[in-house]
Amino acid sequence: MTLVDNGVYVDGKRRHTPGSLDETFELTRSSGGMAWIGLYRPDDIELLAVAEEFGLNLLSVEDALAGHQRAKLERYDNTLFTVLRPARYLDDVERVEFGELHVFVGPNFVVTVRHAESPDLGRVRKRLEQEPDLLALGPHSVLYAVLDQVVDEYAPVAAGLENDIDEIEDQLFGGDVEVSRRIYELSREVIQFQRAIAPLEGMVGTLRSNTGEYGIPDQLRDNLGDVLDHVLRLIDRANAYRALLENALNLSSTLASNRLAETSIAQNEQVKRISSWAAILFAPTLIGAIYGMNFDNMPELSWEWGYPLALGAMAAMAAALYLTFKRNKWL
Repeated sequence: MTLVDNGVYVDGKRRHTPGSLDETFELTRSSGGMAWIGLYRPDDIELLAVAEEFGLNLLSVEDALAGHQRAKLERYDNTLFTVLRPARYLDDVERVEFGELHVFVGPNFVVTVRHAESPDLGRVRKRLEQEPDLLALGPHSVLYAVLDQVVDEYAPVAAGLENDIDEIEDQLFGGDVEVSRRIYELSREVIQFQRAIAPLEGMVGTLRSNTGEYGIPDQLRDNLGDVLDHVLRLIDRANAYRALLENALNLSSTLASNRLAETSIAQNEQVKRISSWAAILFAPTLIGAIYGMNFDNMPELSWEWGYPLALGAMAAMAAALYLTFKRNKWL
């Protein structure tokens, strides 16, 4: 069902729950109330019918149908078109899922077009229906409540990202070889998060500063100011996360270089030890090889002390080489 919820409100109270869009259009005109239509991934025919009834700008309708838009606020005559990038943190896979929400706000209607599971617009509708005085302020009160809900749902995302960063710090000093990949993936999510929330500062600030120009009741100025405060805090957190991840990536590279250097040093020490023992064993082997060639005319072959002298020479040369390598810390 692309038509998630559909209501006609008069003086802040829900008077009708039409079963079709045609009925909604008729009841809105006859009652002089406000239509609030919630759509989930509507097809072209359904959204174009809404656009024709409420005079929506075709460029904004094309954006809503195509999706993949950046967060923005645009004004077409007496209609505001808002694109938001809601997000939710998926605990089971430790990943942030980003969605897209389009909101059309006119003099007597609100149309929401959702392309993902978040935000929970049912909660927004329930909240406003329990506050008729706020809902009586008109369609812009719905826009405020939607903005507030989207920003509120960013808080668990920020908490999830912060927890992931804490885990990365443990992985860094634990020698996890996959930590660089995780830092890179998390950096991408933080950048997407920044792209989702950064435009909200200008969007909400513009609405709050130009209530008269946009036809927004003055009573909503403080509400929008509260949303703006939350947005600014989220932006600061996202900037801090990105800086932490950049530092973590640099630290990861440094630690990897240090581990490589330590490995190289350890290998050099092993080479030194092997070379030292090879040299020590080479001297006796050389003497033994020379006297093992079995030539007839060789010195000391008939000498009584020739054999002990040869053994002594071997031991002396081996000892001298051992002491030399030991003094130079090769052994």
